Amino acid sequence: MHKYVIRRILVFIPMLLMLSMIVFTLAKTAPGDPFTGRILDPDINPEVYEQQREALGLNDPLPVQYAHWALSMAKGDFGESMYYKGRTVSSLIEERIMNTIHLGMLALGITLLVAIPIGIYSARNPYSLLDYSATAFGFLGLAIPNFFFGLIAIYFLSIKLGWFPAQGTITGVESTGLHALLSRLHHMILPAITLGLAGTATYMRYMRSEVLDVLGSDYIRTARAKGMTDRNVLYKHTLRNAIIPIVTLMGFEFGVLLSGAIITEQVFNYPGLGTLFINSITNRDYPVIMAITLLLGVAILIGNLLADIFYSIVDPRIRYDGGE
Repeated sequence: MHKYVIRRILVFIPMLLMLSMIVFTLAKTAPGDPFTGRILDPDINPEVYEQQREALGLNDPLPVQYAHWALSMAKGDFGESMYYKGRTVSSLIEERIMNTIHLGMLALGITLLVAIPIGIYSARNPYSLLDYSATAFGFLGLAIPNFFFGLIAIYFLSIKLGWFPAQGTITGVESTGLHALLSRLHHMILPAITLGLAGTATYMRYMRSEVLDVLGSDYIRTARAKGMTDRNVLYKHTLRNAIIPIVTLMGFEFGVLLSGAIITEQVFNYPGLGTLFINSITNRDYPVIMAITLLLGVAILIGNLLADIFYSIVDPRIRYDGGE
């Protein structure tokens, strides 16, 4: 396993290089810069803005700009924000990334707690009322956009019923201890449910399909013929094989939750990477845009690596050493 992990980490290097080139090219081919598209002070000489562009290196050839940016990124220096004056990109990301991670973890937890039990039950009781209801929910969950469901949740659960706050991360900035933790959790429930909606529907359908497939296998019939209880058949044989596709989805979900939170955070005005990313796009703050985009790409690569590692834990028959 360790040889495989080392090989995958080494493969990351050219993949990250290619990813950085794509991110840089897309950012630079976008129209405008931080000094366009905004209401500039008409009393300031345009030459001042041109001098600022020159100082920031925006007038350098693209290969030169990329080389400077890539070298700085390799050193862990994301540069300074062009919009948030006096703030480094790293400080802006560090200020918000934990909010996004906490939201993503809660969304994934809700997804797994809801999707896996329902998927198992639907597979063990096919064509039952709950199975048909779960199927309908699955189609709706995949069809309804996150932002639309978020607006509906805000209207009914926040405005009409008042069960959850509609925005923010905490009630009262001076809250500490358990009160602050509960307040943050209370604020995260609605955006977490919204963020995990599509994932819940996907996991549920995958789980149902895989459990149904495994339950029809010869070795499951053999285990039952030997007198094993349904509980042992389910937990010792069925789930060990049916869970493998779920592990694959979780690997992708590692990065998807961070990127998917962009729209969800904007709907709930949640101060995470998503709102920072949207604000940076609006203000053409390219250092922040490129840093967040690269971070999301790295998260997806790491998620895929973790999924491969978890394969060997879930199914010991899977081995990666020896060039397999």
